[in-house]
Amino acid sequence: MHHSPRTFTLSDFDFALPEPLIAQHPAPERSASRLLDGRASPPSDRIFRELPGLLTPGDLVVFNDTRVVKARLFGEKASGGKLELLIERVLTGNEVVAHMKVSKKPLPGATIHMAGGLAAGGFDARLIARWPDDNGPLFRFHLQGPAGASAWELMERHGHLPLPPYIARQQNAAHDPDAAGDAERYQTVFARAPGAVAAPTAALHFDAAVLADLAARGVDTASVTLHVGAGTFQPVKTENLAEHRMHSEWYDIPLETLARLERCRQRGGRVVAVGTTTVRTLESWAQSGRATGDTSIFITPGFGFQVADLLVTNFHLPKSTLMMLVSAFAGYEHVMALYRHAVAQRYRFFSYGDAMLLERQHS
Repeated sequence: MHHSPRTFTLSDFDFALPEPLIAQHPAPERSASRLLDGRASPPSDRIFRELPGLLTPGDLVVFNDTRVVKARLFGEKASGGKLELLIERVLTGNEVVAHMKVSKKPLPGATIHMAGGLAAGGFDARLIARWPDDNGPLFRFHLQGPAGASAWELMERHGHLPLPPYIARQQNAAHDPDAAGDAERYQTVFARAPGAVAAPTAALHFDAAVLADLAARGVDTASVTLHVGAGTFQPVKTENLAEHRMHSEWYDIPLETLARLERCRQRGGRVVAVGTTTVRTLESWAQSGRATGDTSIFITPGFGFQVADLLVTNFHLPKSTLMMLVSAFAGYEHVMALYRHAVAQRYRFFSYGDAMLLERQHS
């Protein structure tokens, strides 16, 4: 009997999460996080370092090698009003696109003094326009630093790591003992290409020992790059999912990775995507045929996956696009049951939390 697929709305992806389960700090060691093996029902509770033993020789593990930049910057308007910028992407050497947090938005043409302003050893930012269009949620700025310093240099010098909003840290990193640890632990061990404003968090659990174990077991590895945008944390606000405007991110799949994907397919191995960002990258390539470019792919139940067979992922925010992606991948009812199990077993949630392993459901 053929039944029509159910239509999902935003409320379907809500769940009750006790506040104490939101991880404020990483596990003592990266691979000491817990791993919920959610491939079967009931799931099994494991430790992350056991992951290589759950894979098969010939599988290919694909990581996102993006590096989180110090994209959070504090400054003030000419009037003295305080403001905060979160740089979402660098367009050219000194033109950037940013989120702006300020009580009253300055007008195009206005100059903002960041980190004390150019005269005081910081830099100035001139507001050009909204982005990507006149109604866009972001703002385009021209940065002017000393001696033509690039946007990357100015962020490295004056910026702060943009931890997610649900991790409590003091604004002044100098007074927060946790901030030094974040500089190391909110980057993956293989972070290479700078450009993300959020870490690909599933990959934070991998350390040298786990990578060596994968290699010893004959599991291949490869990298893609997707510069995670701040939009990844934005809860969806429209009950009708089709109305949600997905943020756009830049990705790149190197030729070497395309070759490894092809060899994996030929030998009958499985593609293990580490993180939702890796899934979005691989599936964007499969849909468009482009190995590099911008993607605003929005994956919801009913999506036809073409590349990823297994997914390593953290536990996500209620009503987020990431909840929708994992539900599309492993099945809605199954994922909701796994989340209930995770809450009951007091797994740690979100960026610094624990991980789960999912298998793609075959319709």
